[in-house]
Amino acid sequence: MKFLLKILFLGLILSSAFSQTSKRDYQDELRNQNKAINSLNDEIHRLRGKIDKAETQERSAVKKILNLDEEISITEKLIKALKREEENTRGRISRLKENIRKNEDELDFLRERYELRIVNTYQKGQLTDLEKVLSSTTWRQAMYRTHYLKIISEIEQNMTKKIEKLLIEISQQKLEMEVTLRNNLNLKREKEKNIKSYRKLRISREKELNKIRSNKKSLANYIDEKEAGIQQLESIIKKVLEDKARFEREERIRQQQQALKTKSFKSLKGNLPWPANGRIIAKFGRQWNPKLKTTTDNPGIDIKGQPGSEIRSIMNGVVTTITYLRGYGTTIIVDNGGGFYTVFSHLTNIQTHIDSEIRAGDVIAYMGDSGSINGAKLHFEIWGKGQKLDPEKWLMKK
Repeated sequence: MKFLLKILFLGLILSSAFSQTSKRDYQDELRNQNKAINSLNDEIHRLRGKIDKAETQERSAVKKILNLDEEISITEKLIKALKREEENTRGRISRLKENIRKNEDELDFLRERYELRIVNTYQKGQLTDLEKVLSSTTWRQAMYRTHYLKIISEIEQNMTKKIEKLLIEISQQKLEMEVTLRNNLNLKREKEKNIKSYRKLRISREKELNKIRSNKKSLANYIDEKEAGIQQLESIIKKVLEDKARFEREERIRQQQQALKTKSFKSLKGNLPWPANGRIIAKFGRQWNPKLKTTTDNPGIDIKGQPGSEIRSIMNGVVTTITYLRGYGTTIIVDNGGGFYTVFSHLTNIQTHIDSEIRAGDVIAYMGDSGSINGAKLHFEIWGKGQKLDPEKWLMKK
């Protein structure tokens, strides 16, 4: 009995310590999440300023559309962050409710024991414990019983006080979480309403997209933006290659391949699955533009498909980058190990996050028109040892 009570007392202390640690972890996570949300909000305000300035100065339709695309992309990230925070808060509240239930059961158990002791005291008299001590046959036994009764009394009192304190604390946390959840839900609804208005605005600017398609100067401006996007991507790839964290990613990917018993990226040339359903509308390499009578360099392939169709990873790996590129829209870069990287652009509704481990066939996003003037499509690239590779040579033949 004494041993059991000590175990219960120790468990209570550990439970309280775990609760405090869990609380601190959640608060740290909440602060980081709020910091990310505030950063995204600042970015949206900055972009709104750019859009207003572009409209005031009657800048090109390309600038207006691309600025709007970027704002929509960031807003989608913001809504996803809010949704993730909402899910975390819901989970936290659920765990708190479970903790409260367990502690209330423990408290009921202690109260029942107190009631039994009171009944015994009433039935047998106030000197029951003293009688137990005096009825001891030896001095050692009397001392042991006195010490034993004192331990029981102290443990029960301490347990009751700590459980009641913990219940009050958890109840306060639960109320705080529910307030936070309501705020998050309000923010999420507000941002969802905003993104709908952004999309309506894009529809109303369809005439400006027509200008880009029909006006040589506007089309040339768009191509310039894509060239800037290529340089931006090359800069990002260079940083990723120079990043010291790539060694850790290599080891993670190697362990992942061993666990899943998959081959290396290099050994699967010509047998990799396609990242999306659709047809190729722009091949790898130099492309002739009959309208502008110029050639441009395509660092990957463009796949035309149904808006909102699934975009899948072609190989195991780790997500290194989720960003917005001028002319390419929302873009994901995946480290596939062995110096190979895959790039997915014009995405919407991102389903992964930076540093996430993914498998071949995982849905990482959906096909969108972010950064595109030709509707929904996927721009897909493969990089090997810092060089752009022709994806068609690596994907399975259709």
